[in-house]
Amino acid sequence: MAAPVFVIFAVLLLVLGGGVWVGLGLMSAGIVGLEVFRNMPVEKLLAQDAWSSMTSPELIALPLFIFMGELLFHTRLSEMTFAGLTPWTQRLPGRLLHVNVLGCTMFAAASGSSAATAATIGRITLTELFARGYDRSLAMGSLAGAGTLGLLIPPSIILIVYGVLAKVSILQLFIAGIVPGLILAGGFMAYIAVAAILKPSVVPAEDVRYSWGDRLRGLWQLTPMIFLMVLVVGSMYGGFAGPTEAAAVGVLGAVIIAALQRVLSFKIVRDAALGTVRTCSMIALLLASALFLSRAMAFLGVPGAVAEGIASLDMGRYGVIFVILAFYIVLGTVMDGLSSIVMTIAITLPLVTAAGFDPVWFGVFLVVVVEMAETSPPVGFNLFIVQQLAKASMWEVSKAVFPFFMIMVLLVIAMIFFPDIVTFVSGKAGPGI
Repeated sequence: MAAPVFVIFAVLLLVLGGGVWVGLGLMSAGIVGLEVFRNMPVEKLLAQDAWSSMTSPELIALPLFIFMGELLFHTRLSEMTFAGLTPWTQRLPGRLLHVNVLGCTMFAAASGSSAATAATIGRITLTELFARGYDRSLAMGSLAGAGTLGLLIPPSIILIVYGVLAKVSILQLFIAGIVPGLILAGGFMAYIAVAAILKPSVVPAEDVRYSWGDRLRGLWQLTPMIFLMVLVVGSMYGGFAGPTEAAAVGVLGAVIIAALQRVLSFKIVRDAALGTVRTCSMIALLLASALFLSRAMAFLGVPGAVAEGIASLDMGRYGVIFVILAFYIVLGTVMDGLSSIVMTIAITLPLVTAAGFDPVWFGVFLVVVVEMAETSPPVGFNLFIVQQLAKASMWEVSKAVFPFFMIMVLLVIAMIFFPDIVTFVSGKAGPGI
């Protein structure tokens, strides 16, 4: 059994190291493994897996949520969010630094992408925070950390992909991600408050007073965002819609917001549609290749052999999950989160379920670990976005985000020992899709 494992991983290292697309690399490893060790029609298996994965009804929600996020990127939602949150954060320790976290938390409910969340919120907040004299490090770190909430708070693109690969209810995954996402946002805000109390110089001296009238006007600025959150998250949590229906309603909400802000045009719709096609094409290639590689490894007996090897080490359930955690953290330093999940889920998911962990819990666990990868050099996407927005060095951004990275580590540890953080809400959602 060692030979198939060696050949598959050798091919993966060769093609991925050579700069080949991850999807094509996964496909190549599966083809080579089956051609060398099995006598079977590989082309028929590949065609069958590609067709079945791309026609899965669960995937209908994916392009809709992506299209919704693309449309919202062209609206004034980020400017209105900053203006609406400003009066409400003025009395908090750290003041406007909390807008990064709150803005990303709210926008995460309208975008399933970490990069889109950080870029959309950051293009307004960083400019304002720097101009007002807020600490650059806290401003950059809070944006890079809070931007990852786009992966966890529904709708989440990665949770949809994981649900399809793991054959788990996407609705349960969405509901399960809400509480950990809010806990993470609360942890970020708590760190900002403590940092501002211990070192008051991180916040400029301002003598600005906001009345309750200003706060109420701020709520009016937040109305489009709240409207969209109620449409998408509220409809799913209330049991009125599944992920697909919520995605369709979310697109309608995005169109209404763009129309009311008078930015809706044929050019914006075309650009949003093209961006959606590009993103979906990338994800489709990854999904088809990952499912094919999973089938190939199943035919070769790789998952069973790996499971037996780890079981023979007698590490216990917590030993297994901490080994997997370390594995994904290391993998995240050289590969983006979506690719690392689709490449490895066929091996890691059976190990986790055999150790007694719930697959819905593991999906949320994986997303938080991927969030850590998004903020770890050298390929953390959020680091690149913040670096470009702030015109800072990678070392400055990496150092700024480290405390927020450690907050994610603490959440992961809490989830391991207290899994009800994830599962107690998702169990009420029903199976659904």
